[in-house]
Amino acid sequence: MDLRGYLKVLARRWPTVLVCLLLGIGVGETATALTTPVYEARTQLFVATRTGVDTSDLTQGQAFSQARVQSYAAIVPTRPVTQHVVRELGLDVAPEELASQITAEAPLNTVLINITVRDTVPARAARIADAVAGRFITVVERLETPKPAAAPATAAEATRPVASPVSLGVTQQAVVPTAPVSPNRLLDLLAGVLGGLLLGAGVVALREALDTTIKTSDALGEFTSLPVLGTIPYDRSSVRQRIAMDAASTSQRAEAFRKLRANLQFAQVDDRSRIIAVTSPVPGEGKTTTSINLALSLADAGMRTCLVDADLRRPSVAGSFGLVQDAGLTTVLIGQARVEDVIQEAGGRLAVLTSGAVPPNPTELLSCGRMAEVLRELAAEYDVVIVDSAPLLPVADTLGLAPLADGVLLVVRASKTGREQIRNAAESLSRTGTRILGTVFSMASAYKSEGYGYGYGPAEVPVPRLAATHEEPAKAAAPPAAAPGGAVDVLPRSSVGEK
Repeated sequence: MDLRGYLKVLARRWPTVLVCLLLGIGVGETATALTTPVYEARTQLFVATRTGVDTSDLTQGQAFSQARVQSYAAIVPTRPVTQHVVRELGLDVAPEELASQITAEAPLNTVLINITVRDTVPARAARIADAVAGRFITVVERLETPKPAAAPATAAEATRPVASPVSLGVTQQAVVPTAPVSPNRLLDLLAGVLGGLLLGAGVVALREALDTTIKTSDALGEFTSLPVLGTIPYDRSSVRQRIAMDAASTSQRAEAFRKLRANLQFAQVDDRSRIIAVTSPVPGEGKTTTSINLALSLADAGMRTCLVDADLRRPSVAGSFGLVQDAGLTTVLIGQARVEDVIQEAGGRLAVLTSGAVPPNPTELLSCGRMAEVLRELAAEYDVVIVDSAPLLPVADTLGLAPLADGVLLVVRASKTGREQIRNAAESLSRTGTRILGTVFSMASAYKSEGYGYGYGPAEVPVPRLAATHEEPAKAAAPPAAAPGGAVDVLPRSSVGEK
């Protein structure tokens, strides 16, 4: 995945990034609140050499001090200094623990020593810094003081005092700090923000690696190498009402099904399919909704259309239109009725052959010779026959039915259907020699705008009719009657969810 693709993934999964960012900020604020404040006091010493006033002596003394000042800085946190300070101030810490609170540095080319002490109490930090400086001066001067000779040569030498060649003085006393140096709230907050963003990016990358579902229609076309004939946006109302193709509807879903109809027509310019089966890899992907609305859109375009409910395990076409389900396809297949006896109409514009009673052997019924005869009868009577079939992977019903159709539409649900499921479904159809006309990407993210803004009214642009294989009567047919407001004249629809 390139950078642009990864940024798109981050934008799509922004809630995850936001949660991780807030988590990082919370951790930073918690770390600041739980960390004990630490204060820092500083003192500074000057190292001088006891020499005469001669210029050469001064130069040599300066060089001597600079050469030894680095060694002096290393003596500051040693035990001879810290042990005395602990005893002098009555501190309840070990000399080694106090040494960990002390740092000393000697800037290059200077004779200065900077002593820094950290403590949780600001006044105590200043007292410790001054005490360390005082004790350090004593220790260094004692170390630098030459030892007297074992036997003085003269009486004058015996009485002459022995002095240290170096002199240390305090140039800056410690000041009680007013603000802690730790924790640094701004630094903790920035660390939390950075950590939250990195965590969010990592979680998104992990989810994307583990998520095998298809997110876009482009990805679906690239994965299957099949044309994506339609992208149907998700609509919450579709859970309660499958039918989007009311006569005057200009909703996004209605326009998407009209576009599916147009793409299906143009995809079959040279070889028109009279019998089109609609299926999906697994249940709940919107195949029944696609079947119903595709059939209605074809009927609205002036084509004589028949919708067949061949999902004999979970039939729902009859409930969507408020039609009678007991007499239908299974009634015809077992020889109890003829096709024309059980065909029903939805709104005067669409013929519907419901499933009939649910049989105990749907796979055998759908693959029998009588089923092929029924489909041929319907194809001879209607321009297009849309067959809503069962999902491919859970049951074998559609594998026996698919070869009887001229082509199959494979419905895939956005962000739900896995790549392996799509591959297995397509391979199953290919093994039966079924022609896959293309895919339909259902329940995709809706467009940003509710309308198109081109000034189109409710009227629909005429779409060329599918070529028929039989002669039609040479007379003008009256358009099908519509209910007031352009709605389909049917009984109340069922409240079941999309299939």
